[in-house]
Amino acid sequence: MSRPLRIEYAGALMHVTSRGNERKPIYRNVADFQLFLNTLSEVCDQFN
Repeated sequence: MSRPLRIEYAGALMHVTSRGNERKPIYRNVADFQLFLNTLSEVCDQFN
């Protein structure tokens, strides 16, 4: 059974999580983590 659709509205805050299966790390090294942060920053800037 799938989860219910997320309710979205203008000005809402989103909680972003990043976690691997069984809570295993998802970044191989610091450079991977930095790439994630840079990408997230660009998306935040683009969509305010």
